[in-house]
Amino acid sequence: MTPPAVLDRLDELRDTIRAADAVVPVGARTQWEVGNPTTEGVEVRAPAGVLAYDPAELTVTAGAGTTVAELAAVLRDAGQECPLDARAREATVGGVLAAGLSGHRRLRYGPLRDRVLEVRFVTADGRLVKGGGPTVKNVTGFDVPRLLVGSLGTIGVLARVTLRCQPLAASARWFTSGGDPFAARQRMFRPSCVAWDGTTTQVLLEGHADDVLAEATAAGLDPDRGRDAAVGGPPWPEGPHRGRISVRPSRLRDLAPALDGIADLRWFAEVGVGTVHVAAVDPAGLVAARDAAAARGGWLLRVAGAPDVDGYGAPLPNLAIVERIRAAFDPTGKLSPGRLPGAATTTRAG
Repeated sequence: MTPPAVLDRLDELRDTIRAADAVVPVGARTQWEVGNPTTEGVEVRAPAGVLAYDPAELTVTAGAGTTVAELAAVLRDAGQECPLDARAREATVGGVLAAGLSGHRRLRYGPLRDRVLEVRFVTADGRLVKGGGPTVKNVTGFDVPRLLVGSLGTIGVLARVTLRCQPLAASARWFTSGGDPFAARQRMFRPSCVAWDGTTTQVLLEGHADDVLAEATAAGLDPDRGRDAAVGGPPWPEGPHRGRISVRPSRLRDLAPALDGIADLRWFAEVGVGTVHVAAVDPAGLVAARDAAAARGGWLLRVAGAPDVDGYGAPLPNLAIVERIRAAFDPTGKLSPGRLPGAATTTRAG
């Protein structure tokens, strides 16, 4: 049962959204600059706290304002996890889902949207809507939960989510190699991450300790150079101006030399996924990286910095569908106005 305090918080959230002309859902602001940042509107925050957890069913329900660290601590006590893999522990569950950023273990565990079983969200007119169900077997109708993932708060304000969990791996280690990342991946069974910066390959393997070492040996990785995954994540590129490239995984080998040719650009590719994280000293570096990606059928989303660089670049190929969905859920464009391309102009009262 939902605690009374959470119910009160939901009523307050609904009233605030219903009365506002423009609304900006806020988590921990760890992905605040992604795309086109919203500059106007009443800021609202979702309730926090783990509301229900059934280890036997591998499901957990939490307020969207719950931090990833809090959720992980509760699941860890039962030997489980939900691999949201946010870079910042203060990130909120709702914020991670709204940003739609799958973590660095997507190669093994799939995209972020596959973790969401049920959502409760507040619409622009203040209605609390439920989508999905607490288990896969009893879900029928439209897949609303997946629709919310990556919507950046433009469809509804996430208030509560039910997520699918999994057992924690007995062992998880990072290994480093100077070899070919594509060949290494072919010699492994379901690696969690194969990270490559053009020179060094870093591989995350999970499972039974003996299996992890056997996989590392088969891939030509040095077991003596492994480190526990708890020590840290992959080597994210650092810089004031950052972006994220999406390209076909088969084009990574061709894209790498082009990125290496851009002055003061650092990059890190997820082999097998097709995501490349880039960081530049100058905004021009992001523009050059976007051009390199576009020439190979990909595109770049601005993540941070470079305020004068368009967040999305080329028009989204699914923009017409996005507009139809947004018109159905938020016809006046009051939710996260301007965050996505083509956003409707907010209708002002009076």
